[in-house]
Amino acid sequence: MKVSIRFRGFSRVVCLCALLALAGGAAAGELQYFRPAGSKAPYAAAVKAGNTVYVSGQLGAGADGKLPPDFETQARNTMANVATALKSAGLGMDDVSHCTAMITDMSNWATFNSVYVAAFEPDHLPARSAMAVSALPMGALVEVDCKAYAGK
Repeated sequence: MKVSIRFRGFSRVVCLCALLALAGGAAAGELQYFRPAGSKAPYAAAVKAGNTVYVSGQLGAGADGKLPPDFETQARNTMANVATALKSAGLGMDDVSHCTAMITDMSNWATFNSVYVAAFEPDHLPARSAMAVSALPMGALVEVDCKAYAGK
């Protein structure tokens, strides 16, 4: 089976730019994987690709690996876990360019916002996407992933 795709006008330009960006990222070096020592998770906490570090979705588990029952503590732990993943890649919260927040109950939105904003310097709030989800791993109430700039 042969598949043929034709791009016209703006689509051709967008496709070409995307290919050039991918090629540029590949030329910048190998991927680097950051996993906490002894982690049994089936993924890396962070991966550096070119000038970008991708932080996997972080839950609000404490140092004991357990989720506290209340939303606010989970939110605080989540942001601390994001900071820890960034630190493993040599970065900090000021390097974050975008976050995605997933929350199981949007009635916790105001609480999340207060915890989230406190995790960053006021002039370094990253772009953000947020969504309500029906469930998260381990029964978590919140999860945050992010992208950070590592080109300094």
